[in-house]
Amino acid sequence: MLIGEVARRSGVSARMLRHYESLGLLRPTGRTGAGYREYGDEDVRRIFHIESLRSLGLGLRDVARALDDPGFTPSGLLDDLVRQVRERIAAETRLLTRLERIGAAEPAGWEEVLRVVALLQALRSPSAGERQQAALSAAEGGTAPVEALVEAALGETDPNVAGALRWALARAGGQGVGLLAEGLRAPGAEVRRRAARALAEIPLPGATALLEEALADRDAVVRRCAALALGARGVAAAVPELTGMVVDGANDVDAADALGALAADPALADRIATGLRERLGHGAVGASARLRLVQALADVPGGTASRALADLTRDGDRVVARTAAYLLERRGAP
Repeated sequence: MLIGEVARRSGVSARMLRHYESLGLLRPTGRTGAGYREYGDEDVRRIFHIESLRSLGLGLRDVARALDDPGFTPSGLLDDLVRQVRERIAAETRLLTRLERIGAAEPAGWEEVLRVVALLQALRSPSAGERQQAALSAAEGGTAPVEALVEAALGETDPNVAGALRWALARAGGQGVGLLAEGLRAPGAEVRRRAARALAEIPLPGATALLEEALADRDAVVRRCAALALGARGVAAAVPELTGMVVDGANDVDAADALGALAADPALADRIATGLRERLGHGAVGASARLRLVQALADVPGGTASRALADLTRDGDRVVARTAAYLLERRGAP
């Protein structure tokens, strides 16, 4: 077969066949009397082998080695190809994400596109100062795609930058709540903690519902963050966790304040006082924990709290007993 017919049958252009020949990849069986290249069945078979290997991403040099070197093994080369393909997919995925985020910002013109691009780049800067400035700029201008803010907030380790990102998300309203929900269910505790802190600054029903879900989290920091936020929102479900925080001495002052605020609701006051009193009845509660419970009872109105304080005036620890007596006197109890 002449080169034209081979090109037609194989789908490989005559120009590429000549290029393969120049590289030594393909050698026609012979030439006609007029000097034209003549290809046999083995040549055509080799062309198909070349194209098959190229379809896997092999370069022409590696194709030649695969076809001509008896000692050549594919395993190492295939592993390398897999790695290269994964790197390309990751790069294309990053590009796709960036394009989607720019599109979500609905830029009116190319100047705005460039501003969004600059902001996205700044949010990924190695400089904490640049990231913080970008977050503050996003909060003020409202031009940053909320997906980028959530991604940055869930990965940020610098406390100042993290605070600025949470502020930006709070100003974005409920747009980021659904994405933060994914962070709240992530396998990593640090990511869940960041999601909970961000949700704590979004005073919307959707965020509140997620924080209630977080009360069952296996990580204590997540539970405590959720409890403090929910206590400030008047959610009774936070009471057990807040009580535990007082006992454990973990943000106990804030937890006691939250319990006091919740106890302003008469329907909750007795429940809170009963919970605190029950914890006092546990033999394993030491003097320092009992003192914290006494101080928490001070802001809980009602007879149940007063009776608990009266019991504590006979506590074996003098500091606990005196503190209970003082608080009881301030309440005007007999």
